[in-house]
Amino acid sequence: MSNALALPVRSEVSLDVSDLPETAGLSCGLEWPARPPLVPLGEPSPSRAHIALNTDEPGIRGLFRFRPEAALPLNALSEVLLCGDSTLTRGERELIAAYVSALNQCRFCFYTHAAFAAVRSPDGMMLVEHVCADLSSAPVSEKMRALLAIAGAVQESGKKVTEEQVAAARAAGATDVEIHDAVLIAAAFCMYNRYVDGLATFAPDDPAVYAARAKMANGYLAVFAAETQPQP
Repeated sequence: MSNALALPVRSEVSLDVSDLPETAGLSCGLEWPARPPLVPLGEPSPSRAHIALNTDEPGIRGLFRFRPEAALPLNALSEVLLCGDSTLTRGERELIAAYVSALNQCRFCFYTHAAFAAVRSPDGMMLVEHVCADLSSAPVSEKMRALLAIAGAVQESGKKVTEEQVAAARAAGATDVEIHDAVLIAAAFCMYNRYVDGLATFAPDDPAVYAARAKMANGYLAVFAAETQPQP
C-alpha cells in the first residue's frame, strides 16, 4: 500500500514572467543581498550545517533534498498558503512570509521570500525593506498593515494576537479567511525559519540564487516535482 500523497500541482500560479515590467529585476532590488539589507538579520549564516547533507543546495532546499518525505507536505503547505486561491495576492502573502522571516532573523527565508515579494510589487525591494524595518510607516494598505501586525504577534507567540488586532483587521476590510491565513503563514514560517536555522543551513549572499527563483511562475509543488525528478 502506497503512502504517497495525491496533491495538485499548479503549473501556472500568479505570475507570467514575460509580463513583468521593465522595472522588474535589478531595479526591484534583486541585486540585494549583495548590498547589506536595511533589516537586522543577526550574525552571518554558518558555512557548514550541523548535519551532513547530501547536496550543496542552500537553506531549506538542501534539507528538502536530505528528507524528501518531509519536503512534500511542507511544499504542499506552502503551495496552499502562498500560491492557492486567495483574495490576497501572492505578493502580499510572500510579504507576510518575508516579514516573519525578518523578525526571526532567518537569512535564507528572508532573502528568498523578500525576492518573491519584490518582483510582485511595483515598489520592489524598497517596499519589502520598509515593511520589515518600520511597518507603522510603510506604504501598504491598512488591511495589509493590520494583517502584518497580526503575523508579527504570532511570531512572538500565538497568545500575543489580541481581539483588538483582529477587530482592526476586520475594520480595514480583512475577511476571516484572510485573518486565518495570515496567522497560519506566520506560524508556518516560524517553523520553516527554525528548521533552516536549527540545522545551521547556509544562506548565500549571491543575489542570483534568489532572483532566478523569484521570477519562477510555477508554484512550490511544481518546482519541487521538477527538481526531484530522476535524472535520465
